[in-house]
Amino acid sequence: MDPQVEKILKLPTKQKILILVLVVIVEAAALLYVLYLPKYKELNGLEADLSRLQNEIDEKTRVANNLPRLQREYDQLNRELAQALTELPNSKEIPSLLTSITTLGKGAGLDFLVFKPKAEAPKDFYAEVPVDITVSGSYYSVANFFAAVANLPRIVNITNVAFADIKNVNNRMMTKVTCLATTFRFLDKKEIKDDKKKPAPK
Repeated sequence: MDPQVEKILKLPTKQKILILVLVVIVEAAALLYVLYLPKYKELNGLEADLSRLQNEIDEKTRVANNLPRLQREYDQLNRELAQALTELPNSKEIPSLLTSITTLGKGAGLDFLVFKPKAEAPKDFYAEVPVDITVSGSYYSVANFFAAVANLPRIVNITNVAFADIKNVNNRMMTKVTCLATTFRFLDKKEIKDDKKKPAPK
């Protein structure tokens, strides 16, 4: 018999029980380390995967629930874009639009002293098309002209309005008016691309 075993067998009962308990504890710890801990780590990994998948499901469910609203918003944006397209002319339509402005002014009874298109100012996807205007006529004619311009199907802003040479002629208040008429047009893809290549102003 192994001498070590003989020594253990000769020990008092309490010590033998203590040794047995220690052996059981060591074996239990070994089993825990070898069998339980890997499974525990695997379980934690599965729980993390489950949580991630649940979050993905919740997110997709939220998107699916919002889909009708998003579709309505998308359709509304398309309608607004279509409306904007009718209000912003392209480059080919600008001359006829400017002609329409002068026609409205003359139709209101105004004389055009200055009608000077200025350099366009490109923005993100459109360009401002400013025009210096000076007209002479009655207050009533000026008011009618501005109202007619405001009712154009295209966007035309009248700013920097200044009145001068106000006088009474045959019981009519006559004046000379200078203003800046600004319309807008869409830039085509090539113009947008070329504009992006330009160096930023210093």
